[in-house]
Amino acid sequence: MIHIKTPQEIEEFKAAGSLSKTVLRRAGRMVRPGVTTREIDQMVESFIRLHGAVPGFKGLYGFPASICASVNEEIVHGIPSDRMLVDGDVISIDTGATIGGWVGDNAWTFFVGTPAPETKALCEVTLDCLKAGIEQAVPGNHIGDIGHAVQTLAEKHGFGVVREYVGHGVGHVMHEDPNVPNFGKKGRGVKLQAGMVIAIEPMITLGTYRNHTLANGWTVVTNDGKPAAHYENTVAITKDGPVILTEDPDGPWCPFQGGV
Repeated sequence: MIHIKTPQEIEEFKAAGSLSKTVLRRAGRMVRPGVTTREIDQMVESFIRLHGAVPGFKGLYGFPASICASVNEEIVHGIPSDRMLVDGDVISIDTGATIGGWVGDNAWTFFVGTPAPETKALCEVTLDCLKAGIEQAVPGNHIGDIGHAVQTLAEKHGFGVVREYVGHGVGHVMHEDPNVPNFGKKGRGVKLQAGMVIAIEPMITLGTYRNHTLANGWTVVTNDGKPAAHYENTVAITKDGPVILTEDPDGPWCPFQGGV
């Protein structure tokens, strides 16, 4: 069932979205060689709770941490650990906060030092895919228009588009209807209407989009071991166009580079 939010509810939603993006930016600033993903997770949980909110991921379906920390070939759902980041890595950090009964959800891929040129290109294109998907989030369009925009741009550059993991509706819980795939055909799928709130989150790979889950039951990795990138914003569909609820308080987009 798709839950339509009123304009007032969308305004209330912004607190969760803003906190989710603020803590994501803070997580990105910690990204540098020698830092562990567990240290980032601990900061995120403390920051969210300090602001009267609850980490959206911790305990969700049994997930053990407050962030998903996916490094290099890890696409999504990486579990924070004592693994130290090293120069040349990329890390996708997914954060979410619940406050006032609403859930914010967003993700970004950050550089650890200097990534390989092809990995940097992957991240840049994936960010462009996010922007292209958001542009299609207007009343009268369809879910397939979002997926088509993402898929067309990613494949134009020779990158893979993950099929098994998709965006989703967001509201009082992290995952609501409808699913929002990163592939599709124009004019297909659920028709978009004002008041829908969805998470648009391209998951794009340098090589094959085929993947598998590690023995921990969570971490999804590329079959060929090549890097992946993941960007996400929570977006409200309004009569005036898409509104990014996980708006960056310091500007419209997070930086790639950690430590800034």
